[in-house]
Amino acid sequence: MRPAPVVRTRQRLRRSTAMEGVLYGGLPREAAKELRLQPQGSEEAKAFVSAFLKRSMPQKKDEAIQDVLTRKAVVLEHHCRRRKQPKRRKTKTFTAKQRRELRLFEIEPEQQRYELFLPLHELWKQYIRDLCYGLKPDAQPQMVQSKLLKADLHGAIVTVTKSKCPSYVGITGIILQEFKHVFKIITKDNKLKVPKMNNVFSLETDGFISYIYGSKFQFRASERSAKKFKLKGTIDL
Repeated sequence: MRPAPVVRTRQRLRRSTAMEGVLYGGLPREAAKELRLQPQGSEEAKAFVSAFLKRSMPQKKDEAIQDVLTRKAVVLEHHCRRRKQPKRRKTKTFTAKQRRELRLFEIEPEQQRYELFLPLHELWKQYIRDLCYGLKPDAQPQMVQSKLLKADLHGAIVTVTKSKCPSYVGITGIILQEFKHVFKIITKDNKLKVPKMNNVFSLETDGFISYIYGSKFQFRASERSAKKFKLKGTIDL
């Protein structure tokens, strides 16, 4: 036979009153002397416990605290206030239109001189040697080509060997800027800009000659470094 609901409530009340008696009861005199505490009455003990619970559970009201105490055990934890994280301010950058208006990537005419960029070419040669493990004579050509495909070409000397436009064939110069569709090359005649499309460029590094097919090379330098190139038997202009 299951007890009726009235019997259940009576049992809960008896348990709660018994717990209150234990909780708010005074300490024995001998224990108080050993702990060097002053004995308190039941009213003082209730006031202390209620104040302690308010500090331990500041988010709950008095009624909620009493309701929790009469129904189940409470595990007291240290209440940590959450620190408000400061909002990160996004750095403002120039748009492509603003960069074009400010001409950030344009080289001034007085600075378009071939001899000014020869030190850049020397730096590039040292960079390629370090990238290709010294470019020793016994180095594998496929390894050199795979490194060049993802390398930074700013400062490299290239020559147009094949082109659908005959006037481009034979142009040799230092790559100053690389865009998606254009190499900005400065020649000994101090001229700039050669498109990648329909052009084949040769690049020599310590005896290793590599060919760049511009039509298959139309990527930005940042995109090329993460691009996976596939080997092909024949490539058209």
